[in-house]
Parts: sequence; structure tokens; C-alpha cells
Amino acid sequence: MVTPVKLAHALLEALKDYGAGEIFGIPGDFALPFFKEIERSNTLPLYTLSHEPGVGFAADAAGRYSSRLGVAAVTYGAGALNMINPIATAYAEKSPLVVISGAPGAAESTMGLGLHHQVKHLNSQRLVMQEVTVAQCVLDDADTAPGEIARVLTAARDQSLPVYIEFPRDMVEVEVSTVPAYQIVETDKAAASACAQEVIELLSAAKRPALLLGVEVRRYGIEDKVADLARKLAIPVATSFMGRGIAAETDAPLIGTYLGLAGETDVRRAIEHSDGLLMLGVILSDTNFGVSRRQVDMRTAARAFGRKVHMAHHLYPDVSLPALVDALLKLAVRIGKASRSDKAEYPQGLAADDKPIRPIDIATAVNDLFAQHGTMPIASDMGDCLFTAMDMMHTPMVAPGYYATMGPGVPAGLGLQVASGKRPMILVGDGAFQMTGWELGNCRRYGWNPIVLVFNNTAWGMLKAFQSETAYNDLDDWHFADMATCLGGRGVRVSTRAELADALAAAYADETAFQLVEIMIPREELSRTLERFTAAIAAKSALGKKTQSG
Repeated sequence: MVTPVKLAHALLEALKDYGAGEIFGIPGDFALPFFKEIERSNTLPLYTLSHEPGVGFAADAAGRYSSRLGVAAVTYGAGALNMINPIATAYAEKSPLVVISGAPGAAESTMGLGLHHQVKHLNSQRLVMQEVTVAQCVLDDADTAPGEIARVLTAARDQSLPVYIEFPRDMVEVEVSTVPAYQIVETDKAAASACAQEVIELLSAAKRPALLLGVEVRRYGIEDKVADLARKLAIPVATSFMGRGIAAETDAPLIGTYLGLAGETDVRRAIEHSDGLLMLGVILSDTNFGVSRRQVDMRTAARAFGRKVHMAHHLYPDVSLPALVDALLKLAVRIGKASRSDKAEYPQGLAADDKPIRPIDIATAVNDLFAQHGTMPIASDMGDCLFTAMDMMHTPMVAPGYYATMGPGVPAGLGLQVASGKRPMILVGDGAFQMTGWELGNCRRYGWNPIVLVFNNTAWGMLKAFQSETAYNDLDDWHFADMATCLGGRGVRVSTRAELADALAAAYADETAFQLVEIMIPREELSRTLERFTAAIAAKSALGKKTQSG
């Protein structure tokens, strides 16, 4: 006989069994009963932050790093709807974020009065969530709730996309049966084997075979297997822009990060001139392909993504990425000459002088630190800080490379520290820090000690790069370093290369609190990658205008 359990406990045990490692959240009245059970059960550790967007970004980053479910718990309406942007980021970038929202109980729903936090209808929130999640459920029936939880969590795992669970507060202590255990959704093994054979034939026949890695490689936790495949094939391997950080802790023969028209020449040549390109888990997007996908010949490419494999002009419809990689490993033979010695090189040896700091100087200083002490996982916000990261040593990274929202950097870094157990480095611009930088105030409670590099050019720098003549992209100087002490950390402001080198060394040496290094950068200074990116967009825009007028 199955012993019934509280629905809250059934949900928490299912989250743990399906792979979640922690919960990030902010309590609210409709979610208070569930939060009480989270704390009482101690099934998963709970970390509360200050603003719902930060909760979403932290939970997403934790899941991304660990290749497991990220979990965010909030209240109805004002809580969940305030987290739409992080959920949208997770959807666009294929991240399995589980969103749990408290909700009004049955009696409240039939009062005939508008409830606080309600928008148009009581189900308005669910309708909104349908647009940014792959599966949804409402736990309003004790008989169906366990199966619904299993269905939704299975969708999150198998499709690596966010899901939504609405939890009425009067259902928290209702007794239910346990949630069914996770069952792997089987792929078509015969199709996977046939597809792998065709891929090997494509690569073997090519004069310039290459491998391009995308986000799904990490989402499904197969980096070691893919590294093994790369070694066996011995062909050049690059990551996509979104996939930066993949296989950083393996010995795969990585040559760098592909950024299309904005990328390095050697990497572009290897990917764009390939007559046998295997893309594993790569999202087709403007950022991943440096503005134009036309640089890559899809007629001689194979792309595994979203449980499908596209082979030139035909499709294998039910082949998951893990299944394909397993099948490829059985057939893989050495067909190239690549080796670990072909790995990308990054700038080192900062000239510690009194000259102003450029983005390339920041990358160089970080590389010097990593060369001396070992790499650190990185969480980067959007903007020139992310483009500067392309010149830093390859290390595990979380960043909004496709959806390109501002604000994830600091809360993602906190989620990264929780999931990795390692001290992270956070890269964030002054504009993005104004949005979510204040989540650093939670570090003291939990013993988090990231090193935070604030790229301060007193502007929305990436936007300024596209519109240099504008005033509305300029920002005031907030002196962020002065605020660090009040938030429980240490802060220093630097404006020369010598000061930067000293500040990084001191920040690394002090593990007692978070360290904020506010780096003053002249507005006109851009990273090498952003300069190429803006030039590529400008050239494409000019070509488009010429075509229209011609």
C-alpha cells in the first residue's frame, strides 16, 4: 500500500529525484504555505534573493551550469509575472527552468471579488506562461497532481525548456500519492544508428571536416562524451557564441569560439570553409552566426538540435542529441589531424602602467590571474563585458548570448556559485549593474564571495557603439565601488592598468566577502570582438540599403 504524503512534499521529492539541486525564490502571501514546507522539509536548500528577475536568472544559471533542473519559486501575479523576462531567456536559450507559483485557493477563486495580484482573469498568469514555457500544470486535483508533476518535469528534462507549475495555497497539505519516477523518453535507436553512419560518411568524405558545439551539449550533460568524440575524430572543434565555456574542463582540441563575421579569422576559416560540418546542439541565431548564417554552407552540414538531425536536404525526426553522440562514439575513427596543441591562444602579460584601461586589458589581466591561480567559472551579463570574455581563457560560462537581455550577470553569478561550489567571476556593465547588481547584498547571508568586475564606461556601451552620437545612451557615474561595503563586500575603483592588476590580485587573495572591482573605461574604447560585430552589422545594413535602392 502506498503511503500518502503532503502534495508539497511530493513535489519537493520529485524535484530532487528529477535532478534539481536547490530552489531560489521570494516568498509572497499565496506562496507562504509552500515556502514553509520547503524550509521544514529541508529536501532542497532554499536561497531567497531580493527581486524576482534575480531569482529567475540565478535559478536558470544554476541549472545551466550543472546540466540539471533550475527551480524558481514565487508568489502569484506580482511575483511570477515579474519573472517573465528570465523565463523567456530560458526558453530562447534552451534551459530547463522550473517555475513554481503560489496561487489563490479554491474558496478564494469563487468569492466573486477581484483578488490582489490578479490581472484580467484568475487564469491570466497561466495564459501568459503558455507563451514562455513548454509545459504547464495546475495542482488543483489530488488525484491528478502526481501525474501532472511527472509530465511537466519530464518535459523540462527531455526538451531542456522551462515549465510552469501553479500551486494553489490550499492544496499544499492535501495528501496525494508519490510522483512517478522519471522515465527517459526513448529515441529511435535504429534512426540514431543510421544517422550516425551518415554523419561519419559525411565527415570522412570531407577535405575540411569540423565540429561546432552549442548549448545543448551542456544542457544534456554530455560534454565528456563530446570531448571523447572530438578526440577520436581529431577534427577542429569550435564552440558557438552561446556555447562559450562548453568542454572547458575537458581535453577536446578546441580552436576557439565561432562568431561569424565578428569572429577570429582562423576559427572562421575552419567553420565556414568546412565541407563537412557537424553541429551539435547549436541554435541558429544571429549572434551565434555573427549576423549572417549564409557564411556556413548548410548543404554540407549536419545539425543535431531539438531531438532532430538535419542532414543537408533531409531530416531524422526522432533522434536526441545524447543518442546521436552515443551512436557516433561507436563508429568514430580518426579522420583528421587536430590535437590538443591546436587550442586557442589568449592574450597574457598585462603592461602594468599608468595608461587607461581598455577592454583587451581586462581580458589580459584576467588571463594573467587564471594563469597564476587556475581558471574560475564566469557569469557574464550582456554587452561589451560578454564580448571581452571572448578574449579570456576558455572556462565554464553562463551568459545570455542569444536572448541578449541585460541583468543576468550578478544573480547568475550567485546561482553559479551555488551550483558549482566554486568561487565565480562576474562580468557586468554599469548599465546592467544598475538593474540587478544589488543582489550582491545577499552574499553575506549565504557566504558567497564572487569577484565582480564592473565595466564602467558611464554608458550603455554596446548601444553607444551603434549610435555614438546619441546622448540618451549616456549614464551618470554611480561610484559602485563605494557601495560595496554597505552591501557586505569590498570595493575598489581603478582607472589604470597598474591599478587593475593590483586590484585583481587583492580581490583573489581576499575570500572573506564578495570583491567588487569597478573598472573605469573611456567611452570610446570597445573590445576587439564588439568592434568586429558592429562593423559586420554596419556592413550588412549598408548592403541592405544598397540592394533596396538598386
